[in-house]
Formats: sequence, structure tokens, C-alpha cells
Amino acid sequence: MATTITITGAGGQIGYALLFRIAAGDMLGADEPVRLRLLEIPQGLGAAEGAALELQDGAFPLLEHVEVTDDAATGFEGANIALLVGARPRGPGMERADLLAANAGIFGPQGAAIAARAASDIRVTVVGNPANTNALIAASAAEGVPAERFTALTRLDENRARAQLAQTLGASVSDIRRVPIWGNHSATQFPDTSHATVAGAPVGALLVDRVGDVRRWQEDTFIPRVAKRGAEIIEVRGSSSVASAASATIDHVRDWVQGTDDWTSAGVISHGEYGVPEGLISSFPVRSVAGRWSIVEGLEIDDWARARVDASVAELVEEREAVRALGML
Repeated sequence: MATTITITGAGGQIGYALLFRIAAGDMLGADEPVRLRLLEIPQGLGAAEGAALELQDGAFPLLEHVEVTDDAATGFEGANIALLVGARPRGPGMERADLLAANAGIFGPQGAAIAARAASDIRVTVVGNPANTNALIAASAAEGVPAERFTALTRLDENRARAQLAQTLGASVSDIRRVPIWGNHSATQFPDTSHATVAGAPVGALLVDRVGDVRRWQEDTFIPRVAKRGAEIIEVRGSSSVASAASATIDHVRDWVQGTDDWTSAGVISHGEYGVPEGLISSFPVRSVAGRWSIVEGLEIDDWARARVDASVAELVEEREAVRALGML
């Protein structure tokens, strides 16, 4: 039986970059047939319908069916995987409360539709920003669906961190492991190199040889570069990250479904691990085993790192309370 995958904002750039790789088997494997549901707002239907025509012309052997709709009930019917890409971007003069309210009006109804219509094994990945809090809104509205089924994408941040570390060390990015992202998918996120390895060995001594004062390099170069990479790409490219965001989404879902052999990063529901308040969707170092994310526990966090984790988590708490104040949680 084919896996049904719903993509919201499917007519947008990230959705477009996702569709053809999913149809080619990059996300679920070369032996897993898929059915795609492209969910859009009415204004985006034309772009989604055009993408559906291109998918048809691609003659992908794994692609059984494509459906385009602007109705959430239809879009999430029987969905096994939901990629919530479409979100309201922050416009000129828009306050954060306005942004949160606008996105609550999107992700709350989507969460309810998922609860009402999706398959019992549904897995949800929120890509649209603010991803962590949008995932929390959707999960809160999805009555009866375990909160563990809702995740926020921080794999893009981890991929950026691993790439920057590899470049600094003169290593292959495939050799860089254990660089988790803590906290929010925002400028406050904390990419953590304290447990990182290169070809299985700790990076510590090699990093000292390359950069000298590691703490200064982290504060002045590494962390700002990772956290602000999206803005850097907009400045250079003239538009936001698209292909890299789609690629990270595919990485995230593939690992969730197929399992991991080491740590990665994902925004998942907290049960109080590492002092993160219960109920927040925060990024942690995680493993996927038997199709379920589990937080890697017992890692040492020094005072400097603790302060950075706490600052990002405090931002998540502020976002949650702002949404609550609007009556949307």
C-alpha cells in the first residue's frame, strides 16, 4: 500500500523543491510507492496544479496519484505523513503577536483536520516558521493525536552547523557527527559542538589547532553564522532558503521513518528533559528507533552552554504564552 503524504503550501518554492524528490524516492526509499496530496490556499492552487502536471510528466514509477485541493479535510484524509510547509511570513510592520495570531489561524485548523482525517500512524513535520510554536499550536488542536507525532524542523540548522564545522576543520561533512541544535528554530538557537566528532574522534584538539580560542570562535563566528544563515542566503541570493530546507525536511522524515545510527536534531515535545518545561516543542539531540524519536539524555552541559540553551527555551516560553494570551492554546 502506498504512503499518503500531504504537503501544505505545496505551490510555494519549498513545496516545489520537495515534490520531485519525494516522488523519486529520496524520502522513503526506492521501493515505497507514494500518493501526494497538495494542499494550498485558493490563491496558490494554480501553482500547485502546475506542479501536479509536472509530476505527471516526470513519469515517476513510485508516484501512484497526485491530488490538489484547498480543503483541509480532503487534504489530510488518510495521510500517513504531513509536511506543514505553508505559513504566514512576517510582513513589514508586523508585530510578533500578529505573526503568532496569523499562524495560529493556520496551524490550529490544520491540527484539528489532522485529528479528524489523518491515518492513525500520522507523522507531522512543521517547516513553516515560527516552526516550534506552529507545531505546538497544531499539536494542541489535534485532539486524540499523541503530541509525539508533531515535530518541528531543526535539521536544516544542524546541516548548516555540520557544514560550517566541516569547512573549518577541512573535513568531509559526512564525517561530522553529533552537532545537535538546542531550543528554538530562531536566532537564539544553540548549535552545540561540545560532543561533536570527526571520523569518530572528538573534534576538540583539531578545532583548537584550526581556530585557537574555540569559545571566541563559537561566539563570534560559528553560532552567529549558523543562526543567521537564512538571512545571509536572502542577502546573497535575493530570496530565502529553498532547496536546503527541502533537503533537510527529507532528511528529517527519512530518519524518523527508517531510524538513525547516531544523534540528529529535531524539535520534539519536552517531558522536562534538560530542564526544558514540559509541553514545549524544543529542539534536542535525538535518535529515531522503531519509527519514534527519543531524546538523547545524560549529556553534560557546562554553564556557558546552559545559559544559551536557557535563553532559547525562554523564547519558546514567551511564544507559548503569547499564543495562550490570544486564546489559541
